[in-house]
Amino acid sequence: MVRIRIPDGPPRLAAGPLDLAAGPLDWSLVSGWIPFAVLAAGLCALAALFFSRRRAWWARWAPAAVVLAALLTLLLQVAVDDWLQPFPDPLPTEVVLWAGVVALGLCLTAFRLPLLRPRHWLPAVLAGLLVVLMGASQINRHFDQYPTARSALNAWLQKTTRLSEATGTAGPTLAVPPGKALSEVWRPPAGMADTGTISRTDIPGTVSGFKARSAYVYLPPAYRATPRPLLPVLVLMAGQPGSPDEWINSGRLVEMMNAFARDHQGLAPVVAVVDPLGSQFANTLCLDSRLGNVQTYLATDVPDWIRSHLQVAGARTSWAVSGLSFGGTCSLQLGVNAPQVYGVVNDISGQDAPTLGSRQKTIDKAFGGDAAAYEKVNPLDVMARQRFPDTKAAFVAGSDDSTYRPQQRKAYEAAVKAGMRAEFVLLPGGHSWAVWRPGLERQLPWLSRETGLIR
Repeated sequence: MVRIRIPDGPPRLAAGPLDLAAGPLDWSLVSGWIPFAVLAAGLCALAALFFSRRRAWWARWAPAAVVLAALLTLLLQVAVDDWLQPFPDPLPTEVVLWAGVVALGLCLTAFRLPLLRPRHWLPAVLAGLLVVLMGASQINRHFDQYPTARSALNAWLQKTTRLSEATGTAGPTLAVPPGKALSEVWRPPAGMADTGTISRTDIPGTVSGFKARSAYVYLPPAYRATPRPLLPVLVLMAGQPGSPDEWINSGRLVEMMNAFARDHQGLAPVVAVVDPLGSQFANTLCLDSRLGNVQTYLATDVPDWIRSHLQVAGARTSWAVSGLSFGGTCSLQLGVNAPQVYGVVNDISGQDAPTLGSRQKTIDKAFGGDAAAYEKVNPLDVMARQRFPDTKAAFVAGSDDSTYRPQQRKAYEAAVKAGMRAEFVLLPGGHSWAVWRPGLERQLPWLSRETGLIR
């Protein structure tokens, strides 16, 4: 029997269509009047670019623009899905169609300009830009990448604190009696900060040799208290393509963690957002293979660095790993291949296996054709031969995600058969930040209970 949990109520960080109290930076870009207005303006601009009283325009230039736009769209799809293959899955149809609309707007603009008088060039260019803005808005709505202008501008708005300043000096720690949760013995000191800190820092691949991009470390308000509570650790990863800062910007991680800390007297997990890719479009499979020693980086280098730089809980039961899409797959891999490090897994929209497009292609490219080497680390193969009674796992999927939801269901069922204490969490939405963001936010109480932070 599948244990399905459907959380109640909307996520706290969901962007409302128009929140006047919050200000324009927090108005929704994915629902309400703003995306509708952009869509209407873009369609009007596209119609204006199409319209002309010249017979030659309809006989020659307009058809040429349509054909060229179609060819460019097809070229984009073939280049991404068949030649470059930066993603294990093909581009979503909706994204391809909107890319085609953008291409059509640009082609119409380019073909119109030579036929116009110079004083009419600016309106034509502005119309073309409106079509581009419309396409970008619709693609953003598909992925829910930037729910608000603040999230889009967060790279410039977010203030970071140097890690050495955020951690302070090491000091005495708060003792927690056996059988008690940390929150049951914690008393917040007077004058404690209302918010935590976010720091950007490098975590070197000392043992693995893997060259990761900079990580982010979130420390909740309670971390600076004396005596210091030994907080649980959450290692978090983005998808592919992706980078750690996507959890800071699109994921609104700092707001999410600060909100949780406010509800729990300054307590929250320490979060390390790490890089399992090395570059934006790389696919390392999150394994030790010909593509890099990423599993060693995440199972050895990252935990060693955290323990040497931060005062945190040490037991595997206090260490959780999570991620979205590729990062979700990676979190399950770490849960079964490094169970001595991570006792809790929160897999958001992950796949049922690490892949470069197909099982055979993955084996050939990453393992030199050695199928046994792949099966040794592939999560479903590992769970088929090994039991994990001391591991807790949640598998989060979007109800409209026809590609990854069945794979999450398959991974969940394998985890249950392997003895994990597992649950399947279904959220409204597809393969987008509309699921990934609440896939962490709504799981924070579960993660905190399983890691001993709260009862």
